[in-house]
Amino acid sequence: MRIGIDLGGTKIEGIALEADTLSVRCRNATPHHYVGTLEAIARLVAELETDRTGSVGVGIPGVVSRATGLVKNANSTWLIGHPLQADLEARLNRPVRIANDANCFALSEAIDGAGQGFDTVFGVILGTGVGGGIAIRRQIHDGPNQIAGEWGHNPLPWMTDEERAAAPSCYCGKTGCIETFLSGPGFERECGRSSRDIVPAAAAGDPHAIAALRRYEDRLARALATVINVLDPDAIVLGGGMSNLPDLAANTSALLPRYVFSDSVLTQVLPNVHGDSSGVRGAAWLWPRG
Repeated sequence: MRIGIDLGGTKIEGIALEADTLSVRCRNATPHHYVGTLEAIARLVAELETDRTGSVGVGIPGVVSRATGLVKNANSTWLIGHPLQADLEARLNRPVRIANDANCFALSEAIDGAGQGFDTVFGVILGTGVGGGIAIRRQIHDGPNQIAGEWGHNPLPWMTDEERAAAPSCYCGKTGCIETFLSGPGFERECGRSSRDIVPAAAAGDPHAIAALRRYEDRLARALATVINVLDPDAIVLGGGMSNLPDLAANTSALLPRYVFSDSVLTQVLPNVHGDSSGVRGAAWLWPRG
């Protein structure tokens, strides 16, 4: 049995996979302090285990630094600077594998999701933030600095004069990051309305709402073109709340030839298969079959 835990900012979700099939799912609120988070994960594992001990993989909004063993780059800030992996292994009395949640998303979709059958899959998270993960031949590639796929903290490419003048500041300390344009909060900041309001307005023919969606698609195409120019993945799988915009994958694909440095674009941009469950499934997949 493989157990996957997805440690989110508001909820901790856990699943157990038996012979690659989901057997049980549990979900609890995330305590916003470190010791409480450890206890919540341990309780969740106990709920998921029935008659035998399982392997445990955990997806987190950050990474455990190979240099220090401490969590870094986590927007769940109460995790930063703590030895999460070591503490969980001590509490659960077994080895634990931990990976960035975007990497878990990419791994899940590469193994048995939209990216199944492709060698190189770039998994995109378009949500509260903008992140990404890379799976090559169904293995996570995170790089020596453990930041492979962090495309959200590069500048939006080919900015217009209007975009450059209004480029928002990012929490990372830079200005005009892709995340500030393509995240849910970034979209709402610029439009004055959330995507939940914009989508029906566009469907009803509101020209401002339609323009907002077309602008988002063009920015996404520009940002993904730089990923293709560098990584040249076989498939890009879209995830996160903003990926639910109508026809986003198809509309973005149609725009890529404007920006990709090639006479043709064969990379497929695809909606995800497993939705909100991709991250937790990927955490379980951190351990191989058997």
